[in-house]
Amino acid sequence: MLKFIIPLILFIIMAVFLALGLNLRPSEIPSPFINKPAPAFSAPKLNAPEEKLSPADLKGQVWLFNVWASWCVSCRAEHPVLNQLAKQSAIVIVGLNYKDEANDANNWLETLGNPYDVSIMDQDGRIGIDYGVYGVPETFVIDKKGLIRYKHTGPVSDDDVQKIFLPLIAKLQAEP
Repeated sequence: MLKFIIPLILFIIMAVFLALGLNLRPSEIPSPFINKPAPAFSAPKLNAPEEKLSPADLKGQVWLFNVWASWCVSCRAEHPVLNQLAKQSAIVIVGLNYKDEANDANNWLETLGNPYDVSIMDQDGRIGIDYGVYGVPETFVIDKKGLIRYKHTGPVSDDDVQKIFLPLIAKLQAEP
């Protein structure tokens, strides 16, 4: 009798953990960087490598920091959403081209459209590591003081823009 009860109990425990796991949203992976200063960097611009950009250049603005790559299939899926968001001029969008070749990245943007006000290069992945990037795409919302206020893991959808990003952007832009 005991040899039937123990496997049944183990099965029930595993089923409970599976059910809990299925209800998790991968885009809601907690980040230790929320409400902390965005890590500093100085990176070359994709379209003008002799020029550099740093978060200090964006102080006083609410901005979106989107980590992407031309080799990323999920980035291709979210790209039309970013193009639509860019047309709304609701926020400055900065792209972090992650572990990619500049030629491939520039060709990708020419082909699919360029939603970024500026895109910077992170060929060795150091900036991504500093931001705790798990993989591409990931998107951060950074406030006027340079604090990370939200992190989205995975492709951004139209629904995410309407329900999460635009309300948060409006709230942050209204702050002094």
